[in-house]
Amino acid sequence: MSSLKLVMLATRAMGILKRTLMTDRIILDGIHVMAYVGVPDEERARPQLLEISIVLHLDLCPAACTEQVSASVDYREVQQKVIEVVHQHPRHLIEAVAEDIAQALLQGFKVHQVEVEVRKFILEHTRSVAVHIVRELSPLVK
Repeated sequence: MSSLKLVMLATRAMGILKRTLMTDRIILDGIHVMAYVGVPDEERARPQLLEISIVLHLDLCPAACTEQVSASVDYREVQQKVIEVVHQHPRHLIEAVAEDIAQALLQGFKVHQVEVEVRKFILEHTRSVAVHIVRELSPLVK
């Protein structure tokens, strides 16, 4: 195998490895949203506080190098999207809230993976109950 071909293969492998090992993240911690959520009708009858945290996985190098928000993700827009999704309609489960948020963020922003944690404050003697999901773009979409 020629040295040029080896260099090309190594470069391609490094690109794949970089995408696999990328640890750049934007974190929105503790977005407070009032929502109609719960299994019993009486629980959904009045809004309750949800605390939502988001981790967006993306390459932040272009933004860091250029200092252009267009090379990153505008976290104010992410916050607004989260609130919009939660307010779309009542849900029985916080699992559904988390899934809807994850799909909206993957479809609406330049990220390859999202983590969504939704926390509610419903049980006596327990600070909170939460779900945490991780979703990523299909390899065909990347």
